[in-house]
Amino acid sequence: MTLRSRLLATATILPFLAPAGVRPAAAATTSAATDQGPLPGGSAAGTSIAGTSAASRSAPGASADAGEAIIVTGTREFAKKARTSLAPVDIVTSRQLRETGQPDLRDALTQLLPSLTVPTFGFDTGALTDSFSLRGLSPNETLVLVNGKRRHGTANLYSNAGPQQGSTPADIDLIPISAVDHVEVLRDGASAQYGSDAVAGVVNIILKQGPSDANIQSITGAFYKGDGFTQDVSGDKGVALGANGFLHLSGEVRHQDPTNRGAPDSRVSDPNLNGDLNKLLGTPENTREVFSANAGYDITERVQAYGFATYGHKYGQSYQNYRLPNSLPAIYPYGYSPLETLVENDWAITAGLKGDDLFGFRWDASTTYGHDYDTIGVINSANTALFASGGLRQTDFHVADYDAGQWTNNLDLSRAVTLPVLPAPLNIAFGAEQRYETYGLGAGEPNAYLSGGAQALPGLLPALAGNYSRNVYAGYIDLSTQIVPHWQVDLAGRFEHYTDAGDTETGKVSTRYDFSRRFALRATISNGFHAPTLAQEHYSNLNVSPSAASGILPTNSAAARSIGASPLKPERSTTVTGGFTAEPIDRLHVAVDVYQINLRDIITQGGQYNGAAAITALGEAGLILPAGALSNPTGVAARYFANVASTRTQGLDVTATYLTRLGQYGRIDWDAALNINRTRLTHAGTDSRGLPFLSAQNVAYLTSAYPRSKLVAGGRWSNGRWDFAFHERRVGQTVNELTAYYNLNQSTVSSTRFNQMINQPRFLTDLELGYRISDALHIALGADNAFNAVPSSVPYANRYLGVPRYYTSTSQIGINGGFYYLRLNVTL
Repeated sequence: MTLRSRLLATATILPFLAPAGVRPAAAATTSAATDQGPLPGGSAAGTSIAGTSAASRSAPGASADAGEAIIVTGTREFAKKARTSLAPVDIVTSRQLRETGQPDLRDALTQLLPSLTVPTFGFDTGALTDSFSLRGLSPNETLVLVNGKRRHGTANLYSNAGPQQGSTPADIDLIPISAVDHVEVLRDGASAQYGSDAVAGVVNIILKQGPSDANIQSITGAFYKGDGFTQDVSGDKGVALGANGFLHLSGEVRHQDPTNRGAPDSRVSDPNLNGDLNKLLGTPENTREVFSANAGYDITERVQAYGFATYGHKYGQSYQNYRLPNSLPAIYPYGYSPLETLVENDWAITAGLKGDDLFGFRWDASTTYGHDYDTIGVINSANTALFASGGLRQTDFHVADYDAGQWTNNLDLSRAVTLPVLPAPLNIAFGAEQRYETYGLGAGEPNAYLSGGAQALPGLLPALAGNYSRNVYAGYIDLSTQIVPHWQVDLAGRFEHYTDAGDTETGKVSTRYDFSRRFALRATISNGFHAPTLAQEHYSNLNVSPSAASGILPTNSAAARSIGASPLKPERSTTVTGGFTAEPIDRLHVAVDVYQINLRDIITQGGQYNGAAAITALGEAGLILPAGALSNPTGVAARYFANVASTRTQGLDVTATYLTRLGQYGRIDWDAALNINRTRLTHAGTDSRGLPFLSAQNVAYLTSAYPRSKLVAGGRWSNGRWDFAFHERRVGQTVNELTAYYNLNQSTVSSTRFNQMINQPRFLTDLELGYRISDALHIALGADNAFNAVPSSVPYANRYLGVPRYYTSTSQIGINGGFYYLRLNVTL
């Protein structure tokens, strides 16, 4: 019996991906998978190896059937459907992603999923790595999978203050959007199934598979202001490997020009010169090239080989504060703006074997290795001290190298056992995982760190360089069945051992009762954890602005201990979720879920120490401050990462879809989704000297920097060759505690007193009108944020140098305003 016939007859073999749940994305319009189930490599596209993906061939706007999609996230049961899952899962198809007009996977998901938010803006090198959050928690609390396998994180730690500080998430934009068949987003704690990081939820990116036509997409666009010109070209093609296999290739090239949304610099009085001098507040210029391959092959009738790989290269430049002409007139007679640069090479590869008859068990053995290499530099800069002492005219510097690696090996087994006392088979799943993690810091060139270092970003000192590693060992078991007809129960447990962070045990209980085909209740309770990353334990850097400096010390260093640091502990969580799914009338599908996440020992910036104590600690670590910073001691800060607090997050998710048939006038697929989310501080920690870790500003980063609510509602009309999509997004308020400055460009007024600002709710309108010129060509004109909404303006007294007119240490809406684009899709 061939693999093709077995897949069509029995829905194939479930790749042991672990956790899943229910359905709908804010704009779920097509079925991401059919009843035929997943294929080698963990994809649930739903055909045989030689077939095409269900998402690519399903009828336009098939939202009424989306709940019948087979899910592979949040469950270890075979051929589980989205509509019958025990926890909420959003399914986002490749067509939904395409219709957002966004070339970035992260930004496309942000438009579709209310529970997912992105930073308003990122500073320094942090602006060059894309991150996102689920349910108002740090990016570190969301686990990313590709085809069900754990994705490695970035080496570029976000070091600036704000809600994402200390995070090293997986950068999903280093996966070609053209490679994505669909995305499954589990909105529930899942550490008992996946291990560390799955506190807020899981994002599982399923790659396209099988032979297919060549698909090419071009997106050309710019922002309302006329800057940020973007060109993105992507494509994919699948071919058969004989009669028993496939290879699907995808690629993408993207370039975006920088934007500038800053206000005039307070130090420059001439209005003719002031306009674009300080470009700090803007999206960096960046270029990336990303590629992927996904393959599967039927070795025998019962054993399949699979593999997939991604490679991404990125170059970006992030503007820093403008330096005045008098700072170094011999080299820069008109002043200068340093740019921090990132050269990134990121790759991952997975290989595995799977089958369906090992002593009656379905089995999956795989190995995954991923690595991220980042070279950090600064250009258009100078070492002013070395110029003064020796005439050094160097302007470009190698600042540091960071790399992070992850090697994961998995063995998963499951089988269904029929027991006479149960109305349905008992599904038994168990397995083991071994993971080896590495993190490295490489020193910059001497001219980048000597005598205070390069302007904007001094080089990493050799004394702070190093390579670190740890091993993680894990085992799990999962039992699921029906206790009585219509009552499902799932029990999961997991044990993990970290060679640096100790042992942890997690568990999860999920249940669901179907009162009828139109109404069901579901609930889960679980505990979870996030182990401190190697970067959080060992990262160090020093940022220098015209009149201030801020350094992060390695948590385990003597310098950090001198200002109260202690070894990091894992974050731990308890999550309770409950809700219902309903179909009150035909074609109307509704899901409502409430949740509470208690998170303890949160890892972020461990207080801020200014003045003499900071200068002493930075000196002990070997960080050399420039003369400008020493002349203003109150503007010098030292920080480290610590377990600072505990929080309670409570929220509500509502999703709904409805299909209206208009006969000869086509159809409209309606959708709506709402997330209401609130986080409160339940415990504030103190350092080893009894001093509080958190200021009011730090508390705001944890509790009110994410939107209080987010609503996405709209629909998609299609009729013949025409289609039109309309969605309205309402993003709720954030509350921020702003730093106040003496004369804007001098020291801060206080490190304990701040000015509260409410970033008011905003409405964003997304539109796209499309026309299919032929079977091979589709053209669309679109506008994201069509009416150019921007965040609330920051009071002038709270703007350093007068430039940052929008508050950036939050996660509400972006600063760039409306984006208008032309999208072309060609099928060959």
